[in-house]
This record gives sequence, structure tokens and C-alpha cells, in this order.
Amino acid sequence: MKAWQFFRIGFLFLGISLAATGITQGAEKKYPTKPIRVIITFAPGDTDRVLRPFIEKMSDYLGQPMTLVYKPGAGGALGAAFVAESKPDGYTLVGSSESAILLLPLTRKELSYTLQSFIPICGLVEGALCLVVKSDAPWKTLKELVADAKKSPGQITYSSSGTFAMPHLFTEGFLKEAGIKLNYIPSQGGGPAVTALLGGHVHMFSGPIAPPLPHIKAGTLRALAAATKNRIRALPDVPTLSELGYPIATSIIYGLLAPKDTPKEVVETIYSAAKKVVEEHRDSIAERLEMMGVQIGFRSPKEYAVHLAGQKELFSGILKLLDHQ
Repeated sequence: MKAWQFFRIGFLFLGISLAATGITQGAEKKYPTKPIRVIITFAPGDTDRVLRPFIEKMSDYLGQPMTLVYKPGAGGALGAAFVAESKPDGYTLVGSSESAILLLPLTRKELSYTLQSFIPICGLVEGALCLVVKSDAPWKTLKELVADAKKSPGQITYSSSGTFAMPHLFTEGFLKEAGIKLNYIPSQGGGPAVTALLGGHVHMFSGPIAPPLPHIKAGTLRALAAATKNRIRALPDVPTLSELGYPIATSIIYGLLAPKDTPKEVVETIYSAAKKVVEEHRDSIAERLEMMGVQIGFRSPKEYAVHLAGQKELFSGILKLLDHQ
């Protein structure tokens, strides 16, 4: 075989090889290429409701469906652990407040995850905690409830979204500040806790404003106080704890997080989609959120991380106040 024939064959194989490489590279599509699951760590009625307006729109910008998947249990630890142990490819995220991802690891050292098991993507919603009773309860004000609790320690019951979740810890901090003791009845989420209150199974609800707000508006429930720096816009007549002489306040940020080691470009893609949703649909989303007593609380990955660090410091202090080991 002549030399020029060897060169010809060599160039032929080289061309085939380059073409195959081009086809392979062309077939490698950018993230995402399949549906994205957002794990909700509590039962329906709170976190899912406030995140849904964003999730529905983000699907349009990502080009793939984002679906809410419920994995309640163990105060939110079941769903959080599931995400922490998932493949860090951006297809399994957690939609949560501080409760499951931050507070539970502070109080339950046996858990398989910590806050460092996640990468903050974005904060989306800012909410508020409130103390709520039935409208036919004997307490018209928080002062009256506190007075009764001092007369009969442990006789008044309350429920929230789970043991050592944010509402539970914050309420215990308030009880310590007020010098009273209530009997805590845990629940699987804010929605079930409100249901327990409506059914007369507990005397008070402590938790996010979204689940009880429709019932407060309907006159079935009564809000005694808000655990915020300023009064809740949806309930302007409800005083804050600070106004009532208890200088404690916090806010809830609901957001999206991914398992640690998720590629930076994947985090950026999801964050960018969320940012576009807020920029282009702010008014309609704000209107939906206002009906739930919450508001847009958009935060970048860095801003969300700073918020979580601050909340960790706050609740570590509350745990020390409660003498929790």
C-alpha cells in the first residue's frame, strides 16, 4: 500500500473520530434535562403553600417541571435527611424554613445531617410566627392566657409543627420569658396543628401565620400575638410580643437548598430562574402571598447563608436559655 493511501485512511479515521466526539458533546445538554423534585419536610398546609407560587413559575424558566414531594416525619428530619443523602446533581432539593435544616440538628445530635449538609440556593418567602386560640376560648388577650397558665401550670396545651422545630423552640423561649408552663403536643406540620386546634384537641397553636390565617379572617380563630419586630400586615390589630412586654422576635425564611457538593453552575441556574420569577411576576406573587399573611423575602445564596448563620446563633442562645444539652 502506498504512503498516500495510509495518510488517506488515517485522515478518514480522524474525521470519524472528531465527528463522533462532536455528536457526543452535542448530546450533552445543559442542566436541567429532567424534572426537579422539591422535597417538603412537613405535611401540606404551610411550606408548600408559600413556595408554590414560585415553584410553578420556575418550571417555565428552567424548561423542566419542578414538583413538590411530601416527606413529613420526625419533625421534618425525614425529608431533610433524604435530601442531604441524595445525589448532588440538582434534581433533588429541599424546600424548607429553618426548622428542619437548621434547628433539628442543633437539638438532635443523632441525626445524619447538619446545616453544612446543604448549599443555600435562595430565600423566597418571609413569614411570621403567631400565637392563636379558638375564638370561643376564654382568653381574649395573651395577658389573660399567661395569667391562667400561672394559676394552672401545664394545664393549657399547645401544638406546633414538630418537636424542636422553629415554632416549638421559639414558643418555649417565650414561655421561659413569661415564667409559665404549657403542655406541648407535637404535630406533623402547621396545617395539622391548626386542625388540632379547630378540633378542640389543643388550646393554642404556635406557628407560621399562613395555616391559621383563613380561619382568623373567618372569625373561627383569634390571634393573640405575633412574634415579629413589626405587626403583621395581614393582621394589623394583633400586637407583637415586644409590645406586650416580651422582647423576643424573629422571622421565618422559606427557601430552597441543595445537597452539599452540588455544582456551582447548577445552583446558579436554579437561583437565576428564581430571580427571574421575582423580577417578572413580583406583583402577582406578592398578591397571593399577602392572602397567606407572608411576603416575598428573596435572598441570594450568600444572603440566605448569612440569614441561616444568624438564626443558628439566635436559637443556640434560646437552647442555652432552656438548658437544653
